[in-house]
Amino acid sequence: MRLVIARCSVDYAGRLTAHLPSAPRLILVKADGSVSIHADDRAYKPLNWMSPPCTLKEEADVWTVVNKGGEKLIITMEEVLHDSSHELGVDPGLIKDGVEAHLQELLADRMETLGEGWSLIRREYPTAIGPVDILGRDSGGATVAIEIKRRGEIDGVEQLTRYLELLNRDPHLAPVQGVFAAQEIKPQARVLATDRGIHCVTLDYNALRGIEDDKLRLF
Repeated sequence: MRLVIARCSVDYAGRLTAHLPSAPRLILVKADGSVSIHADDRAYKPLNWMSPPCTLKEEADVWTVVNKGGEKLIITMEEVLHDSSHELGVDPGLIKDGVEAHLQELLADRMETLGEGWSLIRREYPTAIGPVDILGRDSGGATVAIEIKRRGEIDGVEQLTRYLELLNRDPHLAPVQGVFAAQEIKPQARVLATDRGIHCVTLDYNALRGIEDDKLRLF
């Protein structure tokens, strides 16, 4: 990961246009190719960003970041206050609580509950940005990445989106579809997932354990 603190202005050109006037900011360049610009507030949320895959071109005092859709993030550097790089290695990923871990185990053992003919490839499928909960195949043989949460919120959809962008670069797996599975899915997360072509599944923990009806509701 590369960390740059600089006084800079930022212009985004794509589906919309946006401008950040000159100010001191933190620029993160991650190993997956993503670039994000942060202020000293707003918690974890960046002011602007470009998701991978994208390319970064540095010329004099101008950085140009271009994604696969041709959208551009232009960072005009006025003064660089700090520039360092750090090798973080492969992250082990978030350790899920007991319910999430058990949901993953149960669903991996009962892939047919997602649809007739569905099968498991692997649990905790490793990627450069963390493990995918479940990688499987649907009845047509297409690859499916499944992210499991106890409570499905927007950050979970964003996490699955990053996995899908990475997995779809692998010609042996692509095209990879996404399934966002949780005991409860927040309305905003469902809207975002649907907009990105990700299927949402509401999981019944007791049903998966065989205590009640074993059907899932696919929306």
